[in-house]
Amino acid sequence: MAWTARLLLLTLVVLGWYSYKTLKYYRIKQNEGVPQPPPNLFLGHMKVIGEFYRKGDIRRHIDYVFMSVAKSVGTNSICLFDVRPASYVICVVLSHEVAEQISKATKLQPWSTPKSPTVTDLEPIVGSHSIIMAQGVTWKGLRKRYNAGFAPQHIMSLLSRIVEKTSLFLDVLDAHARAGDEFTLDHPCVNLTFDIIGAVVMDTDFDAQRPKSEQSDIVRHYSDLLSSFTDDNGAGWLYANPFLKRRQYRLGRAVDSAIKSAIKQKFTEMKAATQSTKARSVLALSLQDVDEMDEEVLQITADQVKSFLFAGHDTTSILLQWTFYELSRSPRVLATLRAELDDVLGKDADPRTVLLARGEDADKRLTYTSAVIKEILRLYPPAGTARMAPKGTNLFVKLPEGKDVCLDGMVIYNCATAIQRDPAVYGDTADDFVPERWLGDTDTHDVGENGADTAEKAKPNGNGDAKVPASAWRPFERGPRNCIGQELANLEARVILACAVRRYDFVKVGMGELALDEKGRPVENAKGQYEVKSELFNTRQVTAKPVDHMRMRVKLHQPQ
Repeated sequence: MAWTARLLLLTLVVLGWYSYKTLKYYRIKQNEGVPQPPPNLFLGHMKVIGEFYRKGDIRRHIDYVFMSVAKSVGTNSICLFDVRPASYVICVVLSHEVAEQISKATKLQPWSTPKSPTVTDLEPIVGSHSIIMAQGVTWKGLRKRYNAGFAPQHIMSLLSRIVEKTSLFLDVLDAHARAGDEFTLDHPCVNLTFDIIGAVVMDTDFDAQRPKSEQSDIVRHYSDLLSSFTDDNGAGWLYANPFLKRRQYRLGRAVDSAIKSAIKQKFTEMKAATQSTKARSVLALSLQDVDEMDEEVLQITADQVKSFLFAGHDTTSILLQWTFYELSRSPRVLATLRAELDDVLGKDADPRTVLLARGEDADKRLTYTSAVIKEILRLYPPAGTARMAPKGTNLFVKLPEGKDVCLDGMVIYNCATAIQRDPAVYGDTADDFVPERWLGDTDTHDVGENGADTAEKAKPNGNGDAKVPASAWRPFERGPRNCIGQELANLEARVILACAVRRYDFVKVGMGELALDEKGRPVENAKGQYEVKSELFNTRQVTAKPVDHMRMRVKLHQPQ
């Protein structure tokens, strides 16, 4: 009996020693050559992440935490976070030079580094066949099928639909201006962009800017589905609430059914149309060589529509909210932008009429408007991109300091927020709203489907001397898997700003509200912006969105 006890004790000691050595290897030795904070043997970096979260508002988007931790470590290239077993090891990319190595096409990875398996978190929202989640030749085929619908010239041909939906947005803001009420700006911005996506992608009126009871089933169900994935109600990815999951499943089925019904109807109309009445929507162009709508084609098409709904409404609505906010506290930029709109569109003319009459010519002349959009996307990108090279791939990246690091088996997160605020690139104005840095190159298109546009273009960085590499601006990512809808997002934004900027004055309420002096006047700082009482920041609600949904009041602008 004594020998049995001794043997058991010895076995436990050996197992304990082996477990300790194994854990020490994976936590400390395995990735010791990668910049990272000191790991905890049992918790990895979850402890340090928690500590940095508690140092500020816990609603902050994790990008801010990653940036703070990396700064404390003293790295500006990459920073490793070991959050096993909760998730994979995460390598956060902070340098545009490293990000470019991840997103570019190579002989080994002709469509760039594969998407991370964590992208499946989006499956309930975009579907299992989504172009966002697809890999390899499957992704290539989907991209080819939908490229024509999102080509710049084709998007410009749909300008009238964008202007039509923007008019409804102006009616909504007019009503708020008359009422003088406080409202969340995200609501009308999201509904506007849903309406535009419905018109451009499906040639369908979603009626998203009407009361909810009058909206299309697609918008109502999809809005409910998205709201179930916000951190406001504790439904982030780290929560496994079975009741919530069941609700999300039901909502997903409802969205799927509504979209499939609309696709079948549009397909029937397409087959019955004559050459002169053929629809020109993104959906119609993608189905023009389809003879029969079987269940497989229907499901794949429905998942792409969901993907365009998600990405299309999200980027532009967030862009609009932050633009109106930054303009409300940047008098010099606002005055310059209004002057450009007066010059290009006419001081007293209805901008909608001018845009419809002069189309692409007027749009191309809105260079300062484009610079404002580009700067907002630099400061407040909705999302980064996560990739993963399977173990054994031997994906080595060269850090700016010359060191080679293998990133096999890690989630590689190109953190656009950090990359686009890098002081080494953007200088002392890295955190400032300076649209002028882009004058001379307001292009937002990553030329070439295969990511051929990797040349380091010279752009002023806001300080007047150094240059901004092309790879240091990547809100739509770069390389083969850049965002297919980036031209639509930029055209939408230019049209909406052209119609709204001279019509309204926006006044922030609550977080980010202007600080006033004893006479009730805004206090302007040395950088030409109004001081604020508190910082406004992004939180995580699937993507990065204003934490308070951008609470505002709006007034009809009275020219001085």
